[in-house]
Amino acid sequence: MAKAFSDFELMKKNHGAEFTKRVKKRYDQILAMPCFSEYLALGLGNPHALVGDLERFYGVSVTGNLRMLIEPVCEDLSVESLKGCEEVIMRGVVDYHGQKIEWIIP
Repeated sequence: MAKAFSDFELMKKNHGAEFTKRVKKRYDQILAMPCFSEYLALGLGNPHALVGDLERFYGVSVTGNLRMLIEPVCEDLSVESLKGCEEVIMRGVVDYHGQKIEWIIP
């Protein structure tokens, strides 16, 4: 898990209260699910599989262009594998729109 997700007070200090509130909301929603496929089924934050250099990850909306980068800890991203996926790694918050990936929280 990204170090930033272990200290929301520091995140609040560095990125502001509203941003931190949105990130923590998604973080708590993801952790509340017994498996990642249940989170995907709910559709909270419009989770979507990524492609290219980020193909092992899912993006979850935080704000306009900002996404939490989630890595399911499972064999692959097949439906069957995700049903048994009880662990995810929060890699950070990024803006991957446009020509480059801009890490907001690495």
